[in-house]
Amino acid sequence: MFKLIEKIFSWCYPLFRKWGFGDTISAYLSLIINILILSVLVYFIFLFFRFLLSRIMEIVAKRTHTKFDDLLISNKTVMYISHLIPLLFIYKSVPIILKEYNYWEGVFGKLIGIYIILLLLWIVRTIFNALRDHLKCMPEYSDKPIDSYIQVIMIILWMVGVTVIFSEVFEIKIEKLFATLGAISAIILLIFRDTILGFVASIQVSVNDMVRIGDWITMDKFGADGDVIEINLATVKVRNFDYTTTTIPTYSLISDSFKNWRGMQISDGRRIKRHVLIKSSSVRFIKNEELEDLMKIQLITDYIIKKKTEIEKYNLQNNIDKNLSLNGRHLTNLGLFRKYITKYLENHAGLNKDMLLVCRQLQPTSQGIPLEIYVFSKDKQWENYEYIMSDIFDHIIASISYFDLELFELPSQGKGVFVED
Repeated sequence: MFKLIEKIFSWCYPLFRKWGFGDTISAYLSLIINILILSVLVYFIFLFFRFLLSRIMEIVAKRTHTKFDDLLISNKTVMYISHLIPLLFIYKSVPIILKEYNYWEGVFGKLIGIYIILLLLWIVRTIFNALRDHLKCMPEYSDKPIDSYIQVIMIILWMVGVTVIFSEVFEIKIEKLFATLGAISAIILLIFRDTILGFVASIQVSVNDMVRIGDWITMDKFGADGDVIEINLATVKVRNFDYTTTTIPTYSLISDSFKNWRGMQISDGRRIKRHVLIKSSSVRFIKNEELEDLMKIQLITDYIIKKKTEIEKYNLQNNIDKNLSLNGRHLTNLGLFRKYITKYLENHAGLNKDMLLVCRQLQPTSQGIPLEIYVFSKDKQWENYEYIMSDIFDHIIASISYFDLELFELPSQGKGVFVED
């Protein structure tokens, strides 16, 4: 084939010599004509192969169920390959056209060789991008840091490509060039420090399953509180709930502390852990005559009857002096209120009864006695979760007065309320 091309490109010079032009003018005119012919040939070769490859890929894409070939088309892989074929034709044709110009033949040969290497790297990049998009569409890989691995592979390929380009331009053997790079490896490690740390972190994050795309994470150091939308070699992008985006260095996920809410999201409930402060001075024993009114509260009617019988039996058996409430056993308003809240929580439709459900008293403080609710809501969606939690505490605060208890509040600083802008 290239013998035919050589004959096509060699007919100009004898023709111009036959017409009486000098050797130099004939050579330049022949070179210009050959370049024009080469340009036309390359253009038609490009059009032909672009049409051919596009048609082939379209037919393949229609007949296959996989989306990978569609992604190759959308990432313009076919277009770049159609550029590569005429470029290879030019690379083979340059020595024929410039055989009388050794210097320019070497220069253009190197430039086209560099362009071919860069184009090959770009084609590989589009293929990997298509592979990345394809894997992200698969459920088993959608939450994996595919971008990090693709970036590492491309960095290695770009380093190899740049090494080959230097070898071609300066005519240095690749073995010697790699030996030189080995000698300056400390500088290379310093330059690519973040990349290396990010690569190691990406592997550890993936292997240990610390973070997936779509996870809700909280990292106070960087002000991140939202869903992970991207994990790549250098950074992790988090879309916060206020729709801002926080960028976190990938290696910070293994060097710093963060909270991943995935365990809550895949569990059967979302925890509610909150307390109210009961004023200590309002806690007291309940008198027998008060129990008649409290027995009207249906949730604890059976409990009061049972405890009342049990206490009276104990006090009678032990000959307790009932003139003083401190003697013997008695119900307290706080204990009875705690039992009422437990029964209320057990009957609440929004809570998961198969998970921990506790109404407990914490260590008393200078601000009162904390009464904590520790339960799990069935609905884990944020707004519904907040509604369930507010509904529970609305009821708790409203029902405190029925047990003659008081919430702790800081004393007012005056009759008016001062609001600072």
